[in-house]
Amino acid sequence: MRLKDHALSLSFAAAFLLTLVGQSFAGLAAVNEEQASHGAAAKTWLEFVTSSDFVVDVAENWQSEYLQFFLFIVATVWLVQRGSPESKKPGDEGTGSDEDQLMGRHARPDSPSWARADGWRRWIYANSLLLTMGTIFILSWLVQGIAGTTVYNTEQTLHGQPELSLGAYLLSADFWNRTLQNWQSELLAVGSMVAFSIFLRQRGSAESKPVGTPHDQSAVESE
Repeated sequence: MRLKDHALSLSFAAAFLLTLVGQSFAGLAAVNEEQASHGAAAKTWLEFVTSSDFVVDVAENWQSEYLQFFLFIVATVWLVQRGSPESKKPGDEGTGSDEDQLMGRHARPDSPSWARADGWRRWIYANSLLLTMGTIFILSWLVQGIAGTTVYNTEQTLHGQPELSLGAYLLSADFWNRTLQNWQSELLAVGSMVAFSIFLRQRGSAESKPVGTPHDQSAVESE
């Protein structure tokens, strides 16, 4: 395997790990400052990264990111934006024919085996990206809820207030305040990318149209 051929995914994986580790140390410092102000013992790094405080912050970011991708994948099947390279051309809405998608008898010799399969295997593979993004979103959203319940109830106990069950916390203002803050930022980012890419360019980027492409052209057609 040539590393150069996988530089994009490897670079983002490395950047993700570095920022996650950085978050763990920054979060530990913040928690220990609060611990000291209350005269409590400082936490170790391992205690912090296995605590609900750390898990809830990580999970709420993950679930919003994967919701963003889930919604964008669904939207780009049926909706178009003239002029954006993030969109199909107007008139190409929908899931496409088996011939367009190289499925079933239209599959090429080098197509994935499940693209040539019949029945449930072809359906699962044809929707595998959406199913994976949706599953990660639901799991991380659930983890956020469970960890958030623990963090919230700890605060409630410190202030002599009653604790909430998981179900009650998922309906609480605290949960939805944290959740909607993340959702609106992700939706703004995606919408901005779609709109800005109509008129703006970045030479050499796969996320941009070629510099000289007309603003109203949604995708570059092969000559």
